Amino acid sequence: MSKHQELMQAFRLFAESAATASALMSHISQQLHDEFSRYNWVGFYMIEQQPSGEPVLVLGPFQGAMTPHTRIPLNQGICGAAASTGKTVIVDDVSKDSRYLACSVETKSEIVVPIFVKGKVVGELDIDSHFAAAFKDEDRDLVEFCAKLVGKHLDTLST
Repeated sequence: MSKHQELMQAFRLFAESAATASALMSHISQQLHDEFSRYNWVGFYMIEQQPSGEPVLVLGPFQGAMTPHTRIPLNQGICGAAASTGKTVIVDDVSKDSRYLACSVETKSEIVVPIFVKGKVVGELDIDSHFAAAFKDEDRDLVEFCAKLVGKHLDTLST
């Protein structure tokens, strides 16, 4: 069994007893950051409505350096693109993607996976790497699994 598969199994077990979605997100971000040295920043953003009624991504549990991007409009950045389209976005070289909101000069690649509840994007899992093209198919599978697990946990809490 690969490390990716082992983590999926461990996350599934943890999710069964996680008291809150925040606890689950904290656990996932900590474990992903600890287990993969190329996952240099791992964090969740959740969609909240601003007073103006516009949705915005708000930083949730994360591991890694502090980011200046604690609130991201849905029309900005790679995170905004993933949230607005509802599709996983993988950027192998952030310096070649005009959507990239620079957090760290060391970041070379990024994956952002939307989190769905009842078919609607409610947040996302964002991972930055200091290595170019760091995210392979098995990474995508793992990160999408984690996003689905959080979505399922949030869905359970909302019913």
